[in-house]
Amino acid sequence: MIPSDAKSDLHTYLQSARDALLWKLEGLGEYDVRRPLTPTGTNLLGLVKHVAGVELGYLGDTFGRPSGEPLPWLDEGAEPNADMWATADESRESIVELYRRAWTHADATIAALALDTTGRVPWWPDGRDEVTLHHAVVRVIADTHRHAGHADILRELMDGAVGMNKGNDSVPPGDPAWWERHRSRLERAAREAGRAV
Repeated sequence: MIPSDAKSDLHTYLQSARDALLWKLEGLGEYDVRRPLTPTGTNLLGLVKHVAGVELGYLGDTFGRPSGEPLPWLDEGAEPNADMWATADESRESIVELYRRAWTHADATIAALALDTTGRVPWWPDGRDEVTLHHAVVRVIADTHRHAGHADILRELMDGAVGMNKGNDSVPPGDPAWWERHRSRLERAAREAGRAV
């Protein structure tokens, strides 16, 4: 068995989540990348904005490596949830570029420090704010994949595009008629189960 490099493994999963999230923006207009599609306002560009701040916080500030990126939506006194949506004057390009700069900064932290390096999460309570780099990277991977899943659902609701990337949609093959039959079958099963309770 060939031993794996733990940092390389972690980075592979982190980068796949980053790429999946940005892929969800491709081919959409400004309205579609911003429009809220859930009762809580979840939207594609807001997810990207949020994870940029997550990476800069957990894989920068936490380890005494501030990026210098201004993130006014995270300042004390900022509007609640301001990191989860883009204002009309925040361009898609500026948010995507911020996210790419966050990757570069986070990747430099991962490369520079041992996985057992300890940091302090500034927004966690005193006495419970200590974290290893390994833990922080796993947390960011989990958070980014979670939001990439949100983005996958949002995009499917808009135009049916699903999956991790263009070459890996992770769903069985089927034309629209097949999917409608499949969905109808699931609806029937749900109704039957609901009546049985």
